Amino acid sequence: MNETNHHQRNTLILGVGNLLLKDEGVGIHAIRALEKETLPSHVRLMDGGTGGLHLLSWLDGYDPIIMIDATLDNNPPGTVRLIRPRFATDFPPLMSAHEIGLRDMIEAMILTGKLPEIHLIVISVGNINEVNMELTPEVEAAIPYVVQTVKGLVCHSRLPHPSP
Repeated sequence: MNETNHHQRNTLILGVGNLLLKDEGVGIHAIRALEKETLPSHVRLMDGGTGGLHLLSWLDGYDPIIMIDATLDNNPPGTVRLIRPRFATDFPPLMSAHEIGLRDMIEAMILTGKLPEIHLIVISVGNINEVNMELTPEVEAAIPYVVQTVKGLVCHSRLPHPSP
């Protein structure tokens, strides 16, 4: 492992979701799309599966963390939003499969005082009960926008932390 440049913080891009449940896996599809992109050397991509507390040890040392996930928020499917959650309650309604895991993970980070700067990219989805590994056209069409959003964030990730 090479020595970390202290001027450059390591950024983690974490996609979560269940690939078997169609649009619910959009976070993983986004990571796969990002694997084809040229990203700065301080950026790491991670397929976080369905999330959970077991990811905490993997997240240590990354700041900021960019999370990509599906959400059931009544917006039209394919809507992409960028949220800066500071508390677990700031998270939109995520998927039942891993919603608890992500909230628990954030709450554990808050309790241990290790909450990094987090950017949450959520993609609105409709039906998630269908077992299929392909995204619906509306959600598939959101992937390039998610990729551009991530690239915009990682190219500006050297900014100092905002004051509370």
